[in-house]
Amino acid sequence: MIIKIIADINEELVDVLDESQRKLLVSVLEKHLLPLETDKTAEYKQQNMLPIFIAAKRVEGCSEKSLRYYESTIRNMIESIDKQECQITTEDLRSYLDEYQQRGTVSKVTLDNVRRILSSFFAWLEDEDYIVKSPVRRIHKVKTGKTVKETYTDESLEIMRDHCDNTRDLAMIDLLASTGIRVGELVKLNRNDIDFENRECIVFGKGNKERKVYFDARTKIHLQRYLSERMDGSEALFVSLLKPFDRLQISGVEIRLRKIGRELNLHKVHPHKFRRTLATVAIDKGMPIEQVQQLLGHQSIDTTLQYAMVNQNNVKESHRRFIG
Repeated sequence: MIIKIIADINEELVDVLDESQRKLLVSVLEKHLLPLETDKTAEYKQQNMLPIFIAAKRVEGCSEKSLRYYESTIRNMIESIDKQECQITTEDLRSYLDEYQQRGTVSKVTLDNVRRILSSFFAWLEDEDYIVKSPVRRIHKVKTGKTVKETYTDESLEIMRDHCDNTRDLAMIDLLASTGIRVGELVKLNRNDIDFENRECIVFGKGNKERKVYFDARTKIHLQRYLSERMDGSEALFVSLLKPFDRLQISGVEIRLRKIGRELNLHKVHPHKFRRTLATVAIDKGMPIEQVQQLLGHQSIDTTLQYAMVNQNNVKESHRRFIG
């Protein structure tokens, strides 16, 4: 970095100083500035930069779950390449990603997630002046195929509701279907978070960001019925069916929905599918994409577009109307 700065200064003074003066200037600058770069490089090599990077991401507001994913991904790369971070090249990273892909059945989406995390790490090293240029700059985004992801039909939602043998599962399915909240947001909800009068509630999304979501009249009725039957004193909105009535966890919701899916012979019943269904239905019925983005709590509108699968019947009808 310092050598480049000295070269830039020398070039800018070509028309001001003669050759001997510029040589003298370069000599003086190198004498006083190069030791500073050497000291910083030596200091950097003695440090493990990963904990410092993770601390920086924590200050930025990343969740602990994301931080653990960042740390394990970067640590695996460093241990596999077995070099100081400042010495890692683009070729090293390309070879690592290639080997990573060949180790097992890793999807292209997962591979690109690894690339993005490594890019974030080396970009941070570059911003902090520990390296001159990130070696990930020349590694482009992994091309991923686009698949049409399934959504629930109206019939499958009604079949699931009819199959519920307790008011908790019924209220849980209704809340997921009408709000499109994440399962992690669902299990964090408390009783006093629900505003029954306005049929809305505040949820805490990724990065502890608050947003308001809304539910329909059926959800209101089933939630009130479920809470009126509860005999425990837990503040959690959803609890286990058996004592000691602990707060329901993400795994508990997933297991329960999978069980309902198996019993009804429905394909891939899981919490996230409710979210995708809501986005698709909202867009098909004409809700502006910006409002769908707000409803789902997405930072980027591109993410919202990926969630919402346009109903093919609507596409077919539009084709007949405008083209056929």
